[in-house]
Amino acid sequence: MEVEVKLRLPNKAAHQKLLASLSPFHTTTHHQHNTFYDGTAGELSSRRAVLRLRFHEEPVLPKCFVTLKANAVLANGVSRVEEDEEELDYSIGKACSADPQKLNDADSRVLRRVKEEFGIESYVSLGGFKNVRNVYEWKGVELEIDEVNYEFGDMYEIECESVEPDKVKGMITDFLKENGIEYSDSQMSKFAIFRAGKLPS
Repeated sequence: MEVEVKLRLPNKAAHQKLLASLSPFHTTTHHQHNTFYDGTAGELSSRRAVLRLRFHEEPVLPKCFVTLKANAVLANGVSRVEEDEEELDYSIGKACSADPQKLNDADSRVLRRVKEEFGIESYVSLGGFKNVRNVYEWKGVELEIDEVNYEFGDMYEIECESVEPDKVKGMITDFLKENGIEYSDSQMSKFAIFRAGKLPS
């Protein structure tokens, strides 16, 4: 079970102000490209599951991760979701991205599990979106500040994985208030926004 605090920033100005406020704690920046898949009969979506390939398009050492998520619940700015993730050879990931049927043949524990549990014989790509993730080591936690680039607009979000989400949410919201940065609880996951085809109001 992955438990994360998720807070939404209203606009790019708030996002930039937060990045400036956190700059002493910055550790890395990831340029991510996320693509999602389902079976041709909707085997995953019908059971509230999502399959994702995430590419870290780093110039020196690009990476690919395959992730299965299921039964996501997002309430009061805290997300809880069953998650199974592993790193996948980058070239294999790219081949699967070009031809989703190669997901059936990839040497991957997660993909074998998807095939066995959901009975998928044929895959279809649902498309995806890009994300710029700035990572910060701050007060003993890892903050991830995202700029999500959808075809229909940009969205800004704070994420922080923690076994004490209420405590961490309080720390983050206090910091935002002290620095005059607007925020709200995230109401939808990035994937749900992508599937809706529009930014939440």
